[in-house]
Amino acid sequence: MAITRAFKNAPHQRRRQVPLVINGDMQIAQRGTADVTGLGDGDEGYVLHDRMRHTLEAGAGRYTCKQTADAPSDSGFSNCLELDCTTADTSIAATEVFNIDYRMEGQDLQYLKYGTSDAEYLTVGFWMKADAAVVYSVGFIEIDNSRSIRQVFTTGTDWTYHCIPFIGDTVSGPNNDLGEGMRLRFCFHAGSNLTSGTLATSWQGTTAANTHVGGGSFFASTDRSIKMTGLQLERGYFTAETMPPFQHESFGENLERCQRYCTGITKEANYGPVMFAHGIDANTCRGAYFFDTPMRTAPSFTHTGNIIRSFDTATALSSATATSTRFSHSIDWTGSNLFGANEGILLTFNTTAASLIYDAEL
Repeated sequence: MAITRAFKNAPHQRRRQVPLVINGDMQIAQRGTADVTGLGDGDEGYVLHDRMRHTLEAGAGRYTCKQTADAPSDSGFSNCLELDCTTADTSIAATEVFNIDYRMEGQDLQYLKYGTSDAEYLTVGFWMKADAAVVYSVGFIEIDNSRSIRQVFTTGTDWTYHCIPFIGDTVSGPNNDLGEGMRLRFCFHAGSNLTSGTLATSWQGTTAANTHVGGGSFFASTDRSIKMTGLQLERGYFTAETMPPFQHESFGENLERCQRYCTGITKEANYGPVMFAHGIDANTCRGAYFFDTPMRTAPSFTHTGNIIRSFDTATALSSATATSTRFSHSIDWTGSNLFGANEGILLTFNTTAASLIYDAEL
């Protein structure tokens, strides 16, 4: 069951492992820090905070996601993930669902010894603040063997610490690879397809109907809001009083760990440099970007806004063929009669929202 407490310092003890959760303090938002509005039916993916994945399927509900400067006092946190309902959905179809996931590589979970008689407890801790006392659910999905476990918790209108231990799975465990081995899933809204069974409070084969039994709806009213920070996972059984303290990292360390999954390059000034390139012919130049942190896999690539030849405000370049590895990315940029063969070229941003996003997320 969920254990809650007002903030007080957990016992100080030496940490023995790198934190499983990256960006649990909600500091990093490489895709941009502006509020993301109008999120609704079918929206799925990493919309703002690094490593926090949204899923919303069906229904009329709409919401805004924010990175907000709010946190429990004296906690060491300064930011939170905030969700605000902007359109209510009180006629809930059977297939509706709204989740926030944190997804983990299988190779990072082997020390939990899942699939053996020595499988260890995994305790999730997080701070949450809401507009009302609402029951939501949280738990794990073990992807490789389609097994799940869930519990419910009740939000408070002040910052409240939730500490929820989950028994280890002795039946099976994640594969030892860089694919998704397990996901931590918060469910904030669900239709009857996910609420009509019996809550999966012990490890079992994943059954949709056992997901959000007894849970409430984030879309019940436009008054609904959720703020969350300090998300952590710890090996072992802990209560709110014995949970190891959150392992705060420097912004740089946190960013570096996020960059295994997403590397974002955004405009910070007019004509901010993006990459060097060389002309292949009059209409094409080829540039390359080398990742500071090797990515999990060869990433996908998207760009927004205008990429231009340095100080050329007249013509925006379009991306053509691209080749990525975990370590680098080369891309051909096209324009009309802009380049000379073997000419050295500096490519720059020239619009406010310009960005390059490299994505190797789970």
